[in-house]
Amino acid sequence: MVGRRWSGLSAFLATMVLFAAGGAPAAEKVMMPANEVRDVETRGTGPFPAIMEIDAGLPGHVVYRPEDLEKVSKLAVLVWGNGGCSDDGASARKHLGEIASYGYLVIAPGRILSGPQAVGKAVPRQPGPDGILPPPATSSSDVRAGIDWALAENGRGGSRYQGRIDTQAVAIGGHSCGGLQAIELAGDPRVRTVMIHNSGVYNDGVQRISGLTVHKDMLRNFRTPVVYILGGLQDSAYPNGMDDARRIDHVPLALLNLPVGHGGTFDEPNGGAVAQVSVDWLEWQLRGDTSAARTFLGPNCRLCTGSQWTIERKGM
Repeated sequence: MVGRRWSGLSAFLATMVLFAAGGAPAAEKVMMPANEVRDVETRGTGPFPAIMEIDAGLPGHVVYRPEDLEKVSKLAVLVWGNGGCSDDGASARKHLGEIASYGYLVIAPGRILSGPQAVGKAVPRQPGPDGILPPPATSSSDVRAGIDWALAENGRGGSRYQGRIDTQAVAIGGHSCGGLQAIELAGDPRVRTVMIHNSGVYNDGVQRISGLTVHKDMLRNFRTPVVYILGGLQDSAYPNGMDDARRIDHVPLALLNLPVGHGGTFDEPNGGAVAQVSVDWLEWQLRGDTSAARTFLGPNCRLCTGSQWTIERKGM
């Protein structure tokens, strides 16, 4: 699976029209709801080309989903904590669009504040004199709201998602500060797996983000398989994530490193190598895909040899 997807955009995607802020030329213009965004950045390379939108039923979040829901038998769900715990739900749009294109409903808190369809800009936060960052723009409750909404929509009459969501296939993930939000929510009984990207609980116990209290004891909240995906020695979160992984011994764990630094491959087309590994993890954990599992399992796993990835495993 990894090799096939890593081959790049198909000829079909390469020839797609980019609906930028000004719209397509008149002859190619397509009428669509104002809240939908369609561009190459978020289409993904999976079998179900994805769109990014603001759903009227969840206006404080950005939703990624297959454009044609009729072609997907059941949607799995991924809720996401943004890097910096920001309110830019489009900050990882290439990564999240790629996942959505494999038949996922992906939900991130915030608005579309980056990319060609941005409606504004996220306000950067600066640490105070004490070195502590001000409260983040989003909370773990905002991330959890994505699960609440998705499962409610599955049962709501008249919803486009009615009966289309696999309520037993819910995952949570997040990048950097958003990874800490995922750790906060890891004990939610509705969650089947957790993905922590370029993140980990601070080793010294200092809470560097006002209003966000995450400590090492919270690692005991994990009740499902978890994967840590770090950016190698150049990743500022590397020491924290590595220490987390050493402490977790009660659930299956995979610890992955790719030497790309704290920013991962989120800005690469279709989310780069990290998005492909994330898809395989989700396909294995939520759908039981044995081919995807080969990316992580066995002495000759796909990440074990012939790549820049390193992998450590516990209980797998």
